[in-house]
Amino acid sequence: MTTMPATPAETPATGLIVFAHGSRDPLWRLPTEAIAQRIAHDAPHLHVACAYLELCEPDLPSTVAALAARGVQRIEVLPAFLGVGRHARHDLPEMLQALANQHPHIDFALHAALGEDSRLIDAAAQIALHPFATKSIAASAIK
Repeated sequence: MTTMPATPAETPATGLIVFAHGSRDPLWRLPTEAIAQRIAHDAPHLHVACAYLELCEPDLPSTVAALAARGVQRIEVLPAFLGVGRHARHDLPEMLQALANQHPHIDFALHAALGEDSRLIDAAAQIALHPFATKSIAASAIK
C-alpha cells in the first residue's frame, strides 16, 4: 500500500510565536513585528504571532490561547533575545511548561534565542562593517 503525502488540510496547524521582552515605548516593538511579518510572508502555512514578556501586549498566555482557538496543535517559540539571560534560560521554559499543562493538546517547542544563531552574529558584523567597506571603496576610487 502506498501512503500519499499529507495535504495541508490533514497537516496539523502549526504556530510560531516571536517572543520578545517588551517595552512601554510603542516604537520598540516594530522590529519584532517586522520579523513576524517576514516569517508570515515567507511561510504562509504558519500561524505567526508576537508575544511579550512584560510592558506591552499581547503576553504569551494570551497569544497561545488565540492560536489554540484557531486550531493550532503545535506551537514553536522563537525568543527574540540577543543575549541569553534569566528570562530566556529560566522564565520562558517555566512559562512554556505551565502553558503545556494548560493546553495538553498542543505540542510546544522552544527555539534557541536569536542571539545564539551564528547567522545573526554574522549579519550583525556585516551591518557594523558596511560603512567601513563603503568608505574604503569610495577612498580607493578617489586615488
